[in-house]
Amino acid sequence: MLRLVSYLASLALVAVVLVTGGGTAQADGCYTWNRTLAQGASGEDVRQLQIRLSGYPGYGAVLSLDGSFGPATRSALVRFQQAYGLSADGVAGSATYSRLYALQDDDCTPINFTYAELNNCNSDWSGGKVSASTARFNALVSMWKLQAMRHALGDQPLRVTSGFRSVACNNAVGGASDSRHLYGDGVDLGAGSHTLCRMAQQARNHGFNGILGPGYPGHGDHTHVDHRGSRFWSASSCGI
Repeated sequence: MLRLVSYLASLALVAVVLVTGGGTAQADGCYTWNRTLAQGASGEDVRQLQIRLSGYPGYGAVLSLDGSFGPATRSALVRFQQAYGLSADGVAGSATYSRLYALQDDDCTPINFTYAELNNCNSDWSGGKVSASTARFNALVSMWKLQAMRHALGDQPLRVTSGFRSVACNNAVGGASDSRHLYGDGVDLGAGSHTLCRMAQQARNHGFNGILGPGYPGHGDHTHVDHRGSRFWSASSCGI
């Protein structure tokens, strides 16, 4: 009887850890994919993949987070696979998922960035130009873009000096009335492992529609990135 109980328990453990469809052989505290994804797929699992690939759209591009696995998503996946030495087949399977699991914490943030780092204004993401949940989600996407940029720059730290701001916090620092910080997707980076210009230049490859840096008024001491609706890059001292 004890052997039977032990056997059934082991089967239950396998059922929890293994995922059907050849997707992966481990569960994850944040999100677990349960099937292999390739071009033509759609659904929430595709959208979750796109969030994590948002920093790999290619020069000047932005990856849509629409849950539809099209050519742009495939190209972003290939770039991600190449960046981490995986087989670059444009198909998300166990090797891709294992790498993503290793790159994220249980709250879905990438391992090198935190929600607290992207919000030194308040604890609940309220008071901006969008709902608290939207601001928090926008910050999450920014973090995945920054994670891709960090890896491309040799996995050296990026120093965040400002992220989300409520209207009150933005007014207190003299921010623009429609600053992207109010939407949760604006991030300021200070010099550290890399110069401000090096970061502004690299950001062009990682899905940021907004890039402001040295040479743009008020940005001599930081590089600003965001994902506004259309491209606006200006860092004349950096050749941008």
